[in-house]
Amino acid sequence: MTTRNRKQDPIGLFDSGLGGISVLHEVYKELPAEDLVYFGDSANNPYGTKDKDTIRDLSDAICAQLVDAGCKAIVIACNTATSAAVPYLRAKYDIPIIGMEPALKVAVDQHTNRRIAVWATDLTLKEKKFQDLMDKWGKDIPVTRVPCPRLVELVEQDRLDKTDTVDQVLQDCMTRSDHPDAVVLGCTHFVFYKDRLQQLFPNVTFIDGNRGTARHLKDVLAGSLNDAGGKIEFRNSDPDKLDLSRKLYDRLED
Repeated sequence: MTTRNRKQDPIGLFDSGLGGISVLHEVYKELPAEDLVYFGDSANNPYGTKDKDTIRDLSDAICAQLVDAGCKAIVIACNTATSAAVPYLRAKYDIPIIGMEPALKVAVDQHTNRRIAVWATDLTLKEKKFQDLMDKWGKDIPVTRVPCPRLVELVEQDRLDKTDTVDQVLQDCMTRSDHPDAVVLGCTHFVFYKDRLQQLFPNVTFIDGNRGTARHLKDVLAGSLNDAGGKIEFRNSDPDKLDLSRKLYDRLED
């Protein structure tokens, strides 16, 4: 029996919608010779208001599609889906499953004894996985949890260029953050606001986990990396979102 050489197989990524495109962009920068398949579940967005079992089942169905597509690894480019489903998915599938989590450790390392806010979905902030992060890294410093569902909606609705609306929502999130020195962007949708946030709040540091996730993926796949790919394929449970998917990716290229 011969062992299959998986170097040229694609890497799959998925999200509750379009936010994970920000992770896709970092993965492509880190691994430009890999073929990447991105699945956005916009038909079922948002995940942050759903129960854990529903999110697990949706995530499982997407992983099954990506495995059928021959993916050699899957990145759950969604903090909420990671919180709800990653142990189940890792137990079920025999390929690497890379999850996301709010970059609280990075924020604590950079801002010892200072105020930190974590912006995320309501489910991410309530799940045991986040509480474990808090117990490990956030016990001795003030950390404010800030659910920001509107930031997900604006990305999914292609309203990032509605500056007045965006600024109003960002200001509301910051008002609820208790004067932070750093904000952890604990949802991949929120990375699309990072440049604007830095303009509006220049004295606050904004931290996300996308680059760390891409580097971790590279480490996990050491020895199985492609050197002859570089294609990106977009898929979505709502076909009408495919053009917006490409538009958002191009926005990150600018």
